[in-house]
Amino acid sequence: MGHKVKAEKFFSNEERERITKTVRNVESRTIGEVAVMVVDNSDRYIEAEIIGTVFLGSATSLLVTVLFFDASLWLFVALSFLSAVPSFYVFKKIPLLKTPFIGFRRKEEVVMNRAVRAFYEKGLYKTRKNTGVLFFLSLFERKVWVLADKGIYEKIDQETLNRFAATVSKGIGDERACDALCDAMKEAGELLAEHFPITSGDIDELPNNIITE
Repeated sequence: MGHKVKAEKFFSNEERERITKTVRNVESRTIGEVAVMVVDNSDRYIEAEIIGTVFLGSATSLLVTVLFFDASLWLFVALSFLSAVPSFYVFKKIPLLKTPFIGFRRKEEVVMNRAVRAFYEKGLYKTRKNTGVLFFLSLFERKVWVLADKGIYEKIDQETLNRFAATVSKGIGDERACDALCDAMKEAGELLAEHFPITSGDIDELPNNIITE
């Protein structure tokens, strides 16, 4: 995926059309409303930037002082301070370098919280019967969270939604994100159609196109 993948470029135009078509097909059989959102990352992880800056600056300074200045302690300290700014800039510009300094649970919690925030910020909770479902993809973390409104939770539990999220997450890792996302939405659509079948007068309440930020 390179050092940084922009959300709006993650899917090709053809893939975007395919995803939109899948959403429409799912919603043609259920009152459930499906939305897809893709973001570059769910957090800046400033703590990882700071830890990484200290690590990179110290390692670089130690190497230079050992090789060229006979392991001078004072030069090591001075170089560590001097290297702080460029080291911080490197970690800010190349997010992938922060990965070793971010714990698994930290990423899980951040992506989940960001998905919940997006659900409300984008007004996905405003469907008439509380039947919105969000497929939230966070690219830096390569993690997916599937979140549903309270109406959906009456019939479908979070464990089931997590299974759909795992399908998409694996697809991202295998570089077949579009296929995995469409497959997961179709499978979710089967459950939605079973528990929340289409009714007369149903309207399309959420955007079918991919939401990016």
